[in-house]
Amino acid sequence: MAQASKSALASEVLLFPEQPALKAIYDTAPIGLACLSPDCRYLQINQRLTEICGISVENHLGRFVRDCVPALADSVAQIVRSIMETGEPVVGIEVVGQRADQAEERYWVTYWHPLRAPGGKIVAVNVAAEEITERKRAELELREARDAAETALRRLRETQESLVEAEKLAALGRMVAGVAHEVNGPVGNSLTIASTLQRKSEAFASEVSGGKVRRSSLNEFVSLAGDASAQLIANLSRAAERIQSFKQGALDPGQSTLRRFNAAELSEQLLSHLDRECRRRGIALELRLARALEMDSYPGPFGQVLTHLVMNAMTHAWPDGAGGRIRVDLRSAGDDQVELVVSDDGCGMPPDVKLSAFDPFFTTRRHHGATGLGLHVVHAVVTERLGGRIRLDSEPGAGTYVRLIFPRSAPRSDD
Repeated sequence: MAQASKSALASEVLLFPEQPALKAIYDTAPIGLACLSPDCRYLQINQRLTEICGISVENHLGRFVRDCVPALADSVAQIVRSIMETGEPVVGIEVVGQRADQAEERYWVTYWHPLRAPGGKIVAVNVAAEEITERKRAELELREARDAAETALRRLRETQESLVEAEKLAALGRMVAGVAHEVNGPVGNSLTIASTLQRKSEAFASEVSGGKVRRSSLNEFVSLAGDASAQLIANLSRAAERIQSFKQGALDPGQSTLRRFNAAELSEQLLSHLDRECRRRGIALELRLARALEMDSYPGPFGQVLTHLVMNAMTHAWPDGAGGRIRVDLRSAGDDQVELVVSDDGCGMPPDVKLSAFDPFFTTRRHHGATGLGLHVVHAVVTERLGGRIRLDSEPGAGTYVRLIFPRSAPRSDD
């Protein structure tokens, strides 16, 4: 009786037992096809399904899914039950498993549709399965490649940030060395003058204690004391200016505080220690600084930008060592902005160099020890720290012109 019932159901469901052409189309379809009974038995299986799943018709036809594919039985029963209850198809369900004859993981996407009798009753569920193993593997490889690329990019950015910080510290070191060199001169001179004054004072005191002070000795000592005092004041004032420039501009940009300062005075102090090096190279450093330019900004980053630009011109504008002119213009640009222009009459830049000038690690003098981070640091500090903008113009043989616009009141840092 049970066998007769199965045969009757199969006859009701399978619509082409007497139509060889339809049977051939079903069996040669490029995707796997199967027909399941409401109680999840295989009523029909095409040739493609046996190929992609590694199964045979003889071992599955008429048998329950739970007996043939135990791992998928619960999911299949749930989908079939949903279709029987709602009458709605279930499409795009991805299935992961193994072929019956292989251990490797495979992927299929399946589509489930109700099969109705002429009266409208759902008598079975048609299943279409397309193997997407290669696509899933390609997606997995692409995801792994993307993850590897993102990791490499993150590490590159970390390396770049560390190198940029190293370049900032190197610039700070150059400034410290320059200030130390400038301070050493006046302090050394002051020490010599003070030592001379001390010896003269001791000699004069000896004459006074012996009661043999002559008018000429007194006049000589007074004159010497006056000259020594004047020289001490001049030298110590010069040293104080250099120390002040160091205090104003050598702060680390990450820790610099927002405060008011005179941009012209700071610029003059910062560039004073580069003037000696410019003269040594035959470069004239011209400063045109509008006075009374008060800014509420970050003096450390401001000084770093200015120093970088002048040193960049010193390094790159005259590769043949011929020397020339660097001009620094600082002026007001309206009520709430300041304009800083650093220009030179050197060799200029060809278009490709100009295009890449602010790129990290780009330099035309790597064999001379350049890192290619100077202008990149300038761009980052100007745009990110000082809230300004920067423009570079240059032509071969016509020098280089760098124009910066800063707000008088810099945006507050979130650091």
